[in-house]
Formats: sequence, structure tokens, C-alpha cells
Amino acid sequence: MILTGPEIAVAAGDGRLRITPFDLDQVNPNSYNVRLGSTLLVYADDVLDAHRPNHTRRIEIGTEGHVLEPGQLYLGHTVERVGSDTFVPLLFGRSSVGRLGLFVEITAPIGDIGFHGQWTLMLSPVRPLRVYPGMEIGQVMFVVAVGPITPYVGKYQSAEGPKPSAYWRDVIPAPRTAS
Repeated sequence: MILTGPEIAVAAGDGRLRITPFDLDQVNPNSYNVRLGSTLLVYADDVLDAHRPNHTRRIEIGTEGHVLEPGQLYLGHTVERVGSDTFVPLLFGRSSVGRLGLFVEITAPIGDIGFHGQWTLMLSPVRPLRVYPGMEIGQVMFVVAVGPITPYVGKYQSAEGPKPSAYWRDVIPAPRTAS
């Protein structure tokens, strides 16, 4: 079951979910709009390595916006800190942003119960697109969980700003071979 907009507002009020800052104007019929934060990260390495940390370059989006270029992955973040110890949050791009050719969440829309923080957005444009800090870019839905709950305590907990992949922390590095 998916929470309706009115139930999202009630759950935000009684603490079953947390959205900070919360604005009733961002509540939809069955989701909550989230806004783009002012910081982007782009990977600086030509080849990314899943077994090692990858270098990033930071971009601050000013009031004039920033043009996202095709072929580049941008890691953005939500202004809002969103989470719940009760519901499963799902983050998707807004349809109006998708109609501009921007993929907001490429492969990871499911949040974990117990995560609380700013969400990292995986932004990928199909053509050049100017984005602005504070623009409503995505929407979070909340799904009722069934069964025992084990809250998330992972590496992205309490995230502030965009976070690059920390996949390498979960794996034993593969031996390097000469190329």
C-alpha cells in the first residue's frame, strides 16, 4: 500500500516519517516533491573502479543554474532530509522533469527503512539541460512495510550533500593484473 498525500502529511506530523524542511505545498496525491540541492559531484577519473574510491569534482549551482551535459553522470542531492523508521521510501523523478529528458534516479529508487538524510540523485540528461537549486526535481512515495523491520545502519546514513559510490567498502579488492 502507498500512502496518500493526506496520510503523508499526517505521518510527517506524528513522526512516522521525517521530511525536513516540510512544506504542505509539496504534498501530491500520493507523493512528496523534493527539491534539488545546490551541490553536484562529477567523477573526475576516466575509468571508474568499483573496488576503489573514485575522485570527484564539486560543482556549486548558482542562481543562474548549471547546464547538465549528455554523457556525464551528475550526483546531486535533495534539499530535504527524508526518512522513516516505519515506511519504505521510493524516490522517482517528476514527470515534468522527465519530459525535459532528465533521468533523476537511474537504478536505485528504493530507500531503506531507517535511513534519514539527504538523498543522492543520479542525474543523467539526454540533451543539455539547465537546472537550478531548489527546483522540484523528484518525488518520494512511501510504501507500507509488512513483517519485522531491521532499520538501516549503513554507510550513507545521515547523508548531507551528494555522496559518491562507496561500493568499494563492501568488497574485497580484486587483485590487480598488469595491463
